[in-house]
Parts: sequence; C-alpha cells; structure tokens
Amino acid sequence: MSFIEYPDREVMQLDLANKIAGELRSALDHQDRVSFCVSGGSTPGPVFDTLSDVSLDWDRVDVLLNDERWVPESSERSNTAMLKRRLLVNKAAHARLIPLYADVPTPEDGLAGLMPAIEAILPINVLLLGMGDDMHTASLFPGADQLDLALSDEAPTLLAMRAPGAAEPRITLSANALKTAISTHILITGEGKRKAYEAARDLPAQDAPVSVFLPQAHVHWAP
Repeated sequence: MSFIEYPDREVMQLDLANKIAGELRSALDHQDRVSFCVSGGSTPGPVFDTLSDVSLDWDRVDVLLNDERWVPESSERSNTAMLKRRLLVNKAAHARLIPLYADVPTPEDGLAGLMPAIEAILPINVLLLGMGDDMHTASLFPGADQLDLALSDEAPTLLAMRAPGAAEPRITLSANALKTAISTHILITGEGKRKAYEAARDLPAQDAPVSVFLPQAHVHWAP
C-alpha cells in the first residue's frame, strides 16, 4: 500500500491520468488486449477527460465499470452514460466498452448475460476504485444484502447488490474479481474521505469494504 498526497485536485488528476496511461501502455507492450476497470461517480471525471486524449492503442483496451446503478443510460444516475461522455470520447472512443447494464427489470435478470464478457477479460490490468464516506467501494456497501458473499473466496464475478446507502439496486464486481487487478489505484478527495481511509485501515471488511483492497493499492488523495 502507498498513500500519495497531492497539493490540489488538478495536480492529482493529471498525475494519476499519466500513471494509468503509462501502465496501460506497458501492458499493451506484452498483451494483445488489456483491461481497464473504472469507478463511476463524479470524482474520476477529470481523470477521464485527460485520459481520453492520450495517444494509446485504445482499440486494444477493454473498459468496464466496477459497478453500476440499475438505471438506463437516459438517467442522470447512469455511470455508463457518464463514462461515454467523459472517457470514451476523442482518442479513447476506439476503446471497447464491456457493458454492466442490460435492459431488463432487475440486476438479477441481467447477471447471466453480462457475466461471460467480463470473465473473458480477467485478470484486470489497471483498476481505478473510489471510496465513499461510509468506506464502501464499487457497490460493496456496509450492510449490503450480499456483502458477505461478495467479500468471500466463493464469490462469483458479478453480484446484484442492495444496500441502505444505495438509492437503486446495483450490480457490482465481487472483491474476488476486483482483486485480480495487476495495478490498483484508489482516488479520494476531501478531509472526510481521508479520515474514512485512515479509519478503514483498522476496521474489518464488513464495516469497511474498501479495506480488502488497501494492501495492494496506491491511494491518491487531494484536499
């Protein structure tokens, strides 16, 4: 684990984008295709803006989300829609998006159809995670209905997830799938999330799911 503190968010976002681009480029030197698994929400948006214009063999990069809210792309809550606006544009428009949403009523209905394409691109080359003030990451929320399974060694690649802290049903990669990553970055901002990160280091995974990724992660923080 490493903790990297930056003077401001702009410096962090540029530095992290450069690090990720370098890791993807290095992986492309040794593999026909590479996978880049990313978080949703607003925090990584500026990183995606920078990455989208990086010169890279994007047509050999598979992009997928860590998790998704079970809402259509027309919803302002859709991480898939955000990804298409912020990352999969400019030069990165040539990347291949591996979907984490299907037009069916529930995430349980979508699991079987979505799972094969995701399992085909494991292990993950570069993983970018976020973290909430409640120390969740992906859709691994404290108190979630399937958290114990999602954190276990028997977890499938994908799970449906419902939690008190989540407004909609979710679909998420399990801890098992996310921990296949060769390189893991966690992006956090603000004093609240720094305190949450510091607390997570000493808490069990059921209370702080992000803690299962900290041993192998580079944590990037700016005020």
